[in-house]
Amino acid sequence: MRFSIYINVSCYLCSMNYLELFGTLVGLVYLWLEYRASIYLWLACIVMPAIYLVVYYQAGLYADFGINVYYLIASVYGWIAWSRGRKKNEARQEETEIPITAMPLKRYLPLTVVFILCWLFMAWILIAWTDSSVPWTDSFTTALSVIAMWMLARKYVEQWWAWMIVDWVCCALYIYKGLYFTSALYGLYAIVAFFGWRKWLVLMRSESGRHNQMKG
Repeated sequence: MRFSIYINVSCYLCSMNYLELFGTLVGLVYLWLEYRASIYLWLACIVMPAIYLVVYYQAGLYADFGINVYYLIASVYGWIAWSRGRKKNEARQEETEIPITAMPLKRYLPLTVVFILCWLFMAWILIAWTDSSVPWTDSFTTALSVIAMWMLARKYVEQWWAWMIVDWVCCALYIYKGLYFTSALYGLYAIVAFFGWRKWLVLMRSESGRHNQMKG
């Protein structure tokens, strides 16, 4: 009887590791697409949450579980927002996506307020209604991810900095929770995010230069 239970548990844990590994591979594809500012990153954003809904629930990371529902909705919004940004150039008849821009200063205060409110609300839910062992850290990364995802959908270059903070905190959190594949992925996210920020700066200046030439 004990041997049978041990085999079942072992098979289950192995399947969870494979699921986490597959999610990590999809995450790498997403990272490459985001680095290139490709609209197809949103397709990976739809696949990843479906995988991590299971992974995070089993790990007891309930805020991260909940954020993946938001990710699914935000991914659809991001796809629509970037697609609507495509327009025909009257002179060249070329398709261009929504441009990369710097976030307006007027956005910082309301986003900060939304972040703090989300953090406190999610922490309260985790403390009051779940057995989460890391309610404040889990809710912090979740709340900041909400903001970062919205910034990505608007194609603001500063979204990379929000993700860098999320990634480093998640890297440490997932080591603590024993999700080593996912921790390695987020560590890579954090490193690539810096280079992604620099890449988007170049793309933003290039797009701005082309726009000015067209106007001239």
